[in-house]
Amino acid sequence: MPFKTCTYDCIYCQLGRTTNLTVERREWCPLEEIIGELECKLVSRPDYITLSGSGEPTLYSRIGELIGRIRSMTDIPVAVLTNGSLLWQEDVRVQLREAHLVIPSLDAGNAGMFRAVNRPHPSITFELMLDGLAAFRKCFSGQYHLEVFILSGHTAMRAEAEMIARQAALIGPDRVQINTVTRPPAEDFAAGVDHARLEENVSLFSPPAELIADFRKVNGRDEFSATAETVFELLSRRPCSAEDISGGLAIHLNEAVKYLEDLMNKGLIEQVRLKGKASFRARTGR
Repeated sequence: MPFKTCTYDCIYCQLGRTTNLTVERREWCPLEEIIGELECKLVSRPDYITLSGSGEPTLYSRIGELIGRIRSMTDIPVAVLTNGSLLWQEDVRVQLREAHLVIPSLDAGNAGMFRAVNRPHPSITFELMLDGLAAFRKCFSGQYHLEVFILSGHTAMRAEAEMIARQAALIGPDRVQINTVTRPPAEDFAAGVDHARLEENVSLFSPPAELIADFRKVNGRDEFSATAETVFELLSRRPCSAEDISGGLAIHLNEAVKYLEDLMNKGLIEQVRLKGKASFRARTGR
C-alpha cells in the first residue's frame, strides 16, 4: 500500500497521521511487481509471509489473488495484519480465507471510543466493523487472532477494557494479543501503559490474553536514535535504501519509511535506482 493509505487514522499509529483516508479498493501496486520482489526473498525462509504495508492491506483489491499466488510458490504460511475495518464486505472475507493467519484489530468496546481512537472513514461505523469481525470468524478456518491496543486515558480504564473484552468474547478469536504504544505515535496524547498495567487486563479475556508489547524498544521522546534530520544528514553523505537507513540508524523499517516520505514531500531528497535497487539521496543544493 502507498504510505498511509488507510481506512483509519489511529491516534497511536507509529507511521503518523493518515494522509489518504479512503475505503476505495483497487490495485494500488502492480501484482506482478509484488510477486517479483517476493521471489527474491523466499530463499531466506521466513516464518511467515506477512501482508501489511504502510496502510490497510485489505484496500488492495487483488489481495485474494496475491495470497493464492504466494501459496502456489511456497509452503511458507501467509499472515495478514489488518485493522478489520472492511471485513463486513463479503468479497474481502472471501479473499482472505486462504490465508493461514489473520490478525485484525479491536481497539474499542463502544462507538464513542472507536471514533476517538481509530478515527475511521465516515462510512465505517462501530457496528459495521464488529459485524465484519464476527462474520469473518464464522467463515475462516485458519488461525484468527485479535490485537487489542491499550492506551492510557482511553482504553486503559477498567470499564473500557471490560467492554472490549465482552466484544472479543462475542467474536470468539483463537487468541487475543494485547499491545500498547512503544514507539512515537501519530498524536502526542496517545500514551502507552506500563507492563504491570497491561497485565491487569490479561484476565479480562477468555482465554487470558497474551502480552505482545515490545518494551525493549521503549525510549523517552528525547532519546530516540533518529529524526528526519538525522536521516537527511545520512543521505547527504551517501545514497541509502530504506533498509540501509533502518540498519544504520538502528530504527524500525517503518520509521525509516516515515522519515523518507516526509523528506520526499518536502523536496529534500529524491529516489534513484542503484544496481536495480531503490535508494534515496539528498537533492543537490538542498
